[in-house]
Amino acid sequence: MMQRRTLLASGAALLAAPRIGAAQALTKATLRLKWLPQTQFAGFYLALERGYYREAGLDLTINPGGPNLLTENLVASGGEQFGVSGGTDSVFSAREKGLPIVCVGVTHQVTPFVFAAKADGPVKTLEDMRGRKATAWFTGAHLVLYGMLASRGIAKEAVNISPQQVSVTPFVNGEVDVVAATWYNELNVLKARLGGVEKMKLFVAEDYGITVPRDTVIANEAFAAANPGAVQAFLRASIRGWKAAQATPAAGVEAVMKIAPTIDRAHQEAMLPECLRLMKAGAAAQHGLFAIDPAAVKKAHDFFVEQKVLAAPIDLAAAYQSKYLDAIPLAERMA
Repeated sequence: MMQRRTLLASGAALLAAPRIGAAQALTKATLRLKWLPQTQFAGFYLALERGYYREAGLDLTINPGGPNLLTENLVASGGEQFGVSGGTDSVFSAREKGLPIVCVGVTHQVTPFVFAAKADGPVKTLEDMRGRKATAWFTGAHLVLYGMLASRGIAKEAVNISPQQVSVTPFVNGEVDVVAATWYNELNVLKARLGGVEKMKLFVAEDYGITVPRDTVIANEAFAAANPGAVQAFLRASIRGWKAAQATPAAGVEAVMKIAPTIDRAHQEAMLPECLRLMKAGAAAQHGLFAIDPAAVKKAHDFFVEQKVLAAPIDLAAAYQSKYLDAIPLAERMA
């Protein structure tokens, strides 16, 4: 009978990837996504389909997210071991609340969303947002908007900001003046429905002195501390899946379509290359996929503290732990 090998919480165990053999059972784990199946997560699904997690020693289940689920809360509870969370800002918020999660990797190296207003509408500057209706995802994107407003001396209470729903129709219909849109998803939808990007005024976080890496890979703090080898194995297999999705985009799209056959294939095909662009930007160019850029994290953190989005500094060394990723050879991490 196969026996479960205990993963040692030592430096030696961290540096050695789990070995698969007849005498070792797989470590059960779950990955909770931040949203429903789409090619934003293609590398994870492809890694699962091709058996990369099992080869790394994990019996992994991928659970989808949704509009009423917060990945950080689910991972913090211990019910999930890994998650793709909202982003750097979401990690700040979770740690400020005392949630026991740690960031072990970053998927999108730059801010992957913008805030859009109609070019012929009343909002052409941040100052024009005063008294207007805006929506943002309250999984962390709202914090970015708060910080952008604060950079121009605008209190968040001056803007009517509410949680954003799945559809951008309220914005298209004029019920909302400003809407959040990812480069790879909602912005493509808005281009199609409004007649092109020239029909919009885009507010980009980087233009206001901040970059907020997003789609952070998080782990339950206690699980990571007790199972460093499993965390490393998860990262190694996930990176392998994303590199496979880059090499064979059609396979990445198909892996997602098998899970969610009713979603629009053409939209998914357009989404994947944009997600890969975000993944290979910034620090990833030198440090590989899932790189945690301490400078970018600290800059975002200090910005949020300065603008009073965060009430007080958080312990970044405790919240962001790159040791699991650093144990994987750089050549394996490079896309």
